Amino acid sequence: MSKEITMDELLAGSDINILITGEVVEGEITAIKKNEVWIDLGARGVGVVMRREIGYGQKLEDGQKVTVSVIDPEMDEGYALLSMKRAVKDRGWDELERIVNENEIVEVIAYDANRGGLLVELEGIRGFLPVSQLSASNYPRVSGADKDEILQKLNALKNKPLRVRVLDANRKDNKLILSEKEAMKDDMASKFSELKVGEAVEGIVTGVIDFGAFVNVDGIEGLVHISEISWDRVDNPKNYVKVGDKIKAKIIAIDKDRLSLSIKQMSEDPWLEQVRAIKVGDSATGKVTRITPFGAFVQLSPSVEALVHVSEMSDDESVDPEQLFKLNETKDFKVLEIDTENRKIALSLKGTKAKATKKPAEDKSDPKSKKTD
Repeated sequence: MSKEITMDELLAGSDINILITGEVVEGEITAIKKNEVWIDLGARGVGVVMRREIGYGQKLEDGQKVTVSVIDPEMDEGYALLSMKRAVKDRGWDELERIVNENEIVEVIAYDANRGGLLVELEGIRGFLPVSQLSASNYPRVSGADKDEILQKLNALKNKPLRVRVLDANRKDNKLILSEKEAMKDDMASKFSELKVGEAVEGIVTGVIDFGAFVNVDGIEGLVHISEISWDRVDNPKNYVKVGDKIKAKIIAIDKDRLSLSIKQMSEDPWLEQVRAIKVGDSATGKVTRITPFGAFVQLSPSVEALVHVSEMSDDESVDPEQLFKLNETKDFKVLEIDTENRKIALSLKGTKAKATKKPAEDKSDPKSKKTD
């Protein structure tokens, strides 16, 4: 004998197909249109997800099983208004907590950028990847901190997969901050352990600025300071290297997560080579390159510059270097001192034919100097 079903049970059973606002349900995609996706909810009817409620980066196809949240159980047209974004948000925060607890590295794709960094979405939660948390290879190296150029470089990272770690996740404040640098930290530590000061490395120039050049050495950021670019005096690094150049450099320091590099130390110092031909007490001919109140700088060879101090210009203590010298003129000097350790050479103008003197007095005995009647 079959069990009789009461009216109350029938009425209660009829409620199982009624949708409730905020409820999370499963369905199957039946149609994908330009601005909407239609979902078959089985015995619970049909629903639609508008484009703004789909979520960024969703790859959908007909017949796909999806989870949705009910926004409106029954529109005037008879179907339900649904949201994929809302359905995944709560589950997304739960998944984010797991990712944080396990310190997991995940992959994200930036959907937009501003001058401060990249806008991303992870597990249905929108987050931010600040410029400061980008890896060395993706950091926008811009001379003069040009904001428009920074934004241009950040826009180039949109739709590019990036491996990140969660830096900060706060469900209450709906805050999610990501870091590409943290995701590479373990790998970087391993690479750093293999590097040694004095070792020669190869890298690619990623940015050229006023004080030097940034170089990517196998994912590690290196800096070649302007003073380490060339043995010559460098006024503008852009005259020596440009973005994309492959260079060889020597590691001169390792500090936390950055290398200090030198291009010039890959070759012998031409100053030391050229100064071997100069001896203390020798006469030397040089070109005046700079004039200052305390003396004048003189170029003795392509790489060797020396100083003639104001005290070595004349016996007259009130001598004015600007009156005595002209830029680019050539004079003879005497070599007083050579300091190879500090790369300094001292010169003297005293006792040379080139020293400044007053005009010679007129020779009264010279017939040419006498006036004719």
